[in-house]
Amino acid sequence: MKLDILVFAAHPDDAELSCSGTILKHVAAGKKVGIVDFTRGELGTRGSADLRDEEAAASSKILGLAVRENLRMRDGFFANDEIHQLQLITMLRKYRPEIVLCNALQDRHPDHGKGSDLAVTSCFLSGLIRIRTELDGSAQEAWRPKLVLQYIQDNYIKPDILVDVTDFWDQKMESIQAFKSQFHSDDYNDPNQTYISTPEFLQVIDARARELGKAISATYAEGFTSKKLLGVESLFDLV
Repeated sequence: MKLDILVFAAHPDDAELSCSGTILKHVAAGKKVGIVDFTRGELGTRGSADLRDEEAAASSKILGLAVRENLRMRDGFFANDEIHQLQLITMLRKYRPEIVLCNALQDRHPDHGKGSDLAVTSCFLSGLIRIRTELDGSAQEAWRPKLVLQYIQDNYIKPDILVDVTDFWDQKMESIQAFKSQFHSDDYNDPNQTYISTPEFLQVIDARARELGKAISATYAEGFTSKKLLGVESLFDLV
């Protein structure tokens, strides 16, 4: 299956928190979008890896994803090395996306910046024909996406581009709240409270998106950064 957009995420829920409005907008426009999670989030204080699997599946239905896979890397301990790069290269050559979205370049959680570095490196290496990978016993062809963007997570990072997600905000929040063990929910009780399990955290998500939206005269927006300069065919593509 060829995807239009492939989203890489260090943990299940990274994509939901950071770019699910953009995912929903492109799915509604007829694009095929998939997520590849690196880990099962097994080091999380609340819930369990099995529960996170169930929550990710529920969120995937809300988002209308064409596919979602989990590479089952070790939460907290994966690295930007050959073993992990080859896992991502296999996914890139399997799905052949035009656009890749990945974790923030740097963030409060060290897995996020590490995951971004891994994704960016792998997107380049995936285009080299002398790196050989196989899937189901067949050799894969080299593939490099045309665009790689990093979504913004907990740390404030000035975006290079903003996407108006106002029409998809309610669905975005529904996809986040599918992870009931991680975020504030009346349907899940756990004595362990974390930074992200308080009601205030979801208010921060709302406030950040409103702040970004204000910059483009929208109610809500999601921001992305790019390591390369972005170009357009016409200045009117920007208005």
